[in-house]
Amino acid sequence: MKKIYLLLISVSLLSCGKKESTPAPLEQQPDDFVFATWVGGGASFDKDIWDQKLSYYDSLGISEILVQANADYLKNLIPLAKEKNIKVHAWMWTLNRPNDTIANKHPDWYAVNRKGQNSLEYRAYVDYYQWLSPFHPEARAYIKSNAEKLMELEDLASVHLDYVRYPDVILGADLQPKYGLVQDHEMPEYDYGYHPIAREGFKKIFDKDPVDFKNPELSTEWRQYRLNAVTSLVNEIVEIAHSKNKRVTAAVFPFPEMSRQMVRQAWNDWKLDAAYPMLYNNFYRENVNWIGFATAQGVNDVEFPLYSGLYSPALKDPEDLEKAIRLAKKEGARGISIFTADNLSKEQQSVFVKLKNSISHE
Repeated sequence: MKKIYLLLISVSLLSCGKKESTPAPLEQQPDDFVFATWVGGGASFDKDIWDQKLSYYDSLGISEILVQANADYLKNLIPLAKEKNIKVHAWMWTLNRPNDTIANKHPDWYAVNRKGQNSLEYRAYVDYYQWLSPFHPEARAYIKSNAEKLMELEDLASVHLDYVRYPDVILGADLQPKYGLVQDHEMPEYDYGYHPIAREGFKKIFDKDPVDFKNPELSTEWRQYRLNAVTSLVNEIVEIAHSKNKRVTAAVFPFPEMSRQMVRQAWNDWKLDAAYPMLYNNFYRENVNWIGFATAQGVNDVEFPLYSGLYSPALKDPEDLEKAIRLAKKEGARGISIFTADNLSKEQQSVFVKLKNSISHE
């Protein structure tokens, strides 16, 4: 059985770059410029709280919300949001599954770094980094089952995948000092994808064990092999969703080339219905103009719609926030998603109010 798993995964990893299916169309007019926000659902659904939150979002022109919550929670929220013409996406943590009581029972499901450390036992950077391996067939099946539960929700805008990558092999420049790191090379404790199944499958094809590489970052085959494991998982989820007439979107790193280097994520090979690149410029010590550059790069690299993800603490100056939104639109984004509308200042809120009825027609 193990050999069959390896054969199936190897074939999948070698062929997953092909783009065959056409994403399901989004229900959006071509000229619409969408305002969206990521938001945590909280422990339990509270109608009164959500009545207030939805009214607040509506006042800002936010018409889509990406909510981290389970299916039962979302089942209560979706009809409430629909009353205000606000679409709900199910924000799903995909490969990073902190404190997952089902996955915790299967330590072999978890990702392994170059030092041989299991992600359940060794938490890179922060305690909630508990990553499943995209190479383990049972872990993949579990992830797809999580997505399928959300697909059963009526009127769901999309299953919105997040943390669909490996742990950061390189952190953003502004984040490294917080962990006392200078990552001027790929450090083995943060270099993931060395699950035994991955190593065995790679060796079956290339007669080489990547753990023996002196400079694994120089092996384009080893990098691509790991990229393909995530890509095939995403595209299998998309295939299931489209068979059910559902959509799949994803929160991704800023643009594909950067994503490949930092987190082993080749999202330009994914068959998504839309992507939401997280253009958190302060993480990388970049200015607001960088948001326009990253948006343009993503738009040029993919055929599906793109919504620029903005980080509100990086755009405290309302002029910077307005500039970022306008740059996203200028460079071809279909909208923006803010993380998060719940902590916007009065001055930042005024930018949304100013633009909500005008930017689509500018």
